[in-house]
Amino acid sequence: MSIQQSEVLYTAVATAENGRDGRVSTDDGTLDVVVNPPKEMGGSGSGTNPEQLFAAGYSACFQGALGVVARKEKADLSGSTVTAKVGIGKNDDGFGIIVEISAEIPNVDAATARDLLEKAHQVCPYSKATRGNITVTLT
Repeated sequence: MSIQQSEVLYTAVATAENGRDGRVSTDDGTLDVVVNPPKEMGGSGSGTNPEQLFAAGYSACFQGALGVVARKEKADLSGSTVTAKVGIGKNDDGFGIIVEISAEIPNVDAATARDLLEKAHQVCPYSKATRGNITVTLT
């Protein structure tokens, strides 16, 4: 389900110069980074890359969604972490990405953790945006 323009609460604005081998910055100046292809893709690897930026955003957003779900379920998330691994590789259309979201939730049992992950995956905006477009695995 999409949102209408009138429902937007915040809009992030970032501008890239020279694509995957340049720099990316936000309009408010809080992010200004050099981007380079990773060594595994023939680049220098001296800067960050779009996959790292996507992994950072997805893991933070998913942790937030996990918090929303945990509050409803009255589950203890203290000490928890969420890690996103974003892989890029060739596919039939050129290139595509694949994501693995893993969470460490020390204060709940494995079944509860799995349930929380599944529910967070349903409400996380990044998960909604990628659903049906890329493979996302939860562990």
